Amino acid sequence: MKIGFVLDDSLDKTDGVQQYVITLGQWLRSHGHDVHYLVGHTERTDLPNIHSLSRNVQVHFNQNRMSTPLPARAKKIRQFLADQQFDVLHVQMPYSPFMAAKVILGAPVGTAIIGTFHILPFSRIESVATRLLAAVLRRSRKRLDAVISVSEPAAKFARKRFKVKGTVVPNAVPVAHFQTGKKIRKYSDGKVNVVYLGRLVERKGCMHLLEAIEQLHQKHMLHTVRVIIGGKGPLLPKLEKFVQDHRLGKHVQFIGFVPEQDKPDLLASADIAVMPSMGGESFGIVLVEAMAAGAGVVIAGNNKGYRAVMNGHKDQIINPTDTQAFAKMLKKFLFNANARKRATKWQQTHAMDYDVQTVGKQLLTVYAEALRKKAGL
Repeated sequence: MKIGFVLDDSLDKTDGVQQYVITLGQWLRSHGHDVHYLVGHTERTDLPNIHSLSRNVQVHFNQNRMSTPLPARAKKIRQFLADQQFDVLHVQMPYSPFMAAKVILGAPVGTAIIGTFHILPFSRIESVATRLLAAVLRRSRKRLDAVISVSEPAAKFARKRFKVKGTVVPNAVPVAHFQTGKKIRKYSDGKVNVVYLGRLVERKGCMHLLEAIEQLHQKHMLHTVRVIIGGKGPLLPKLEKFVQDHRLGKHVQFIGFVPEQDKPDLLASADIAVMPSMGGESFGIVLVEAMAAGAGVVIAGNNKGYRAVMNGHKDQIINPTDTQAFAKMLKKFLFNANARKRATKWQQTHAMDYDVQTVGKQLLTVYAEALRKKAGL
């Protein structure tokens, strides 16, 4: 099949949606399919068949920094699609009326169009904005042959706001890649490593992790504990000041942005991987990555997307704003290696449910069914 992944944003970043299209695109290509990326302005050249269809501007949405397209030329897009003759266009949702919508409306009649819904709003503002966007996109939505969502919470939101029904096909993670992770030597000195990996923005909850760590520090429980903060973002100065003001510098390290190729080793070094996001998560790719890498125990923030990934393991889900309960959970796993080992066992098995080998086959089934409907079979 000739498949085009459609994304209004750039591929120059490594956020969740970009990981989704790249991971699935590479897997599909490895299975003989002709994969293309129809995206906003992108500079990277390490992926084949990138087609930048618009100029983009930077915006903030759902506490994420992203780029959104300026109006693309519909005539140019129609000519491009006529020349390429894609079997499937796989559109990332929600999408912009300025680029992806024009791709959908300009696609030849015989092209199957699949949508994947990715988001859950963090606040009422994002929810209202999404409702307005759904109204604007009403005409193009009628061209979608199938819609899938990355989790049941995302599917519920898609039904409520976009009035689209579909099945759940989760995010895909290259589990084999993360299983190559090895514990970093400098973190192998006998201390218990607590690892946070993510953007340093309010909703990701890193400050609440530090507040729980500070409570343990007050009780003199950090002698054998190291906290590693991986990521960048506007909250960094505030986090650094908190560490300084509470004399946590001997225990907390800020290591900055972590490239994709370094993630497996960092997560494999985690005795406790803590991702305390408070909301706005439709899934939890980083949770699955940590599980696959062999992190001792994965602790997740109590939000809909993360709960869906944690598969009912409530003893590893925390309300990040409850500092006392957060500290109590950390204490439990910091000083109980057997509890960490029990968690690791189920986590590594559970991660396979999201392996690209599994998810890719599910996606091909969706493609094939849409093409059969197109052909009237």
